[in-house]
Amino acid sequence: MTGTFVAVVGPSGVGKDSLIGFARERLAATGRVVFVRRVVTRQADGGSEDHDSMDAEAFALAERDGAFALSWDAHGLRYGLPIALERDLAAGKVVVANLSRGVIPALVARYPEALVVSVTADRDVIAQRLANRGRETAESIQRRLDRSVDSRLPASTIRIDNSGELETAGDQFVRLLEDAAKLVERA
Repeated sequence: MTGTFVAVVGPSGVGKDSLIGFARERLAATGRVVFVRRVVTRQADGGSEDHDSMDAEAFALAERDGAFALSWDAHGLRYGLPIALERDLAAGKVVVANLSRGVIPALVARYPEALVVSVTADRDVIAQRLANRGRETAESIQRRLDRSVDSRLPASTIRIDNSGELETAGDQFVRLLEDAAKLVERA
């Protein structure tokens, strides 16, 4: 039995981690859906995503040794998804991970049946969320807002608007993951 990889993508500030957290609270106990914790070359600071940290040298060694299913560069950092996610896929689970839109071609090459979920939000909402984080300058926020890489997304991409209440988009995402788990069970 083969599971399903669900890649959650979208610009910073759309609430990808919030959506993933919402779904994790509701689905992790089922055992059918696994939420992958990324490895990032940034120290955890409480204000950013929940992730495992690794310095650049250790990351490069882990990458060389095949510790990551996927890895990429974004915003001056390195990101990786542990290779262990493939055990969960082989066990027929739905595997959910936050990815950069730029790594989607590599994702689809490695996992052709992956589902891509693009989280969106109104531009003003994104700008406010980024400003509230306090990690970036106004110019950096503007650059993020102006960046567009949606052309790399497959035509089958599912879009979820997270401009409003988290529960609205969160319920939509949970239903999508539940449906994916049912399809895996039937396969």
